[in-house]
Amino acid sequence: MSENNAPHNDETALSAALHPGRQPALTGCPWHDVNEMLQAAGLRPTRQRMALGWLLFGKGARHLTAEMLYEEATLAKVPVSLATVYNTLNQLTDAGLLRQVSVDGTKTYFDTNVTTHHHYYLENSHELVDIPDPHLALSKMPDVPDGYEIARIDMVVRLRKKR
Repeated sequence: MSENNAPHNDETALSAALHPGRQPALTGCPWHDVNEMLQAAGLRPTRQRMALGWLLFGKGARHLTAEMLYEEATLAKVPVSLATVYNTLNQLTDAGLLRQVSVDGTKTYFDTNVTTHHHYYLENSHELVDIPDPHLALSKMPDVPDGYEIARIDMVVRLRKKR
């Protein structure tokens, strides 16, 4: 099973995730597209956001932890602290450009694919992988307490190699 590496330039999915207003004019150039995505989401395209966005969105749909992105940034000679990486990931999530997926109480992944989908978590390799079935559905939902509504459902199916 491998992660979906299709380019993440689907304007329809991205537009649905962004706040109403100016829609990004995506060209397929990662640097230009990150700039457009940030501006359309109301975020200033600072050097650090641009560099981290380029690392995040320039390689197709991905699942990364803050530590993984920090390591990539360090290897790419992007001068950022781990705190800046966390802050940027949270800002991008709040702006609708990333989706946060919690696997344990201690491990959080950031998904560049913000469309509705679920995940496999490969316990042996600590990898998060999209479930390819778009028709996957829960058959029974719990009753929601008065005054609340379901914001999103995240299903993570944990897998491990057979012994």
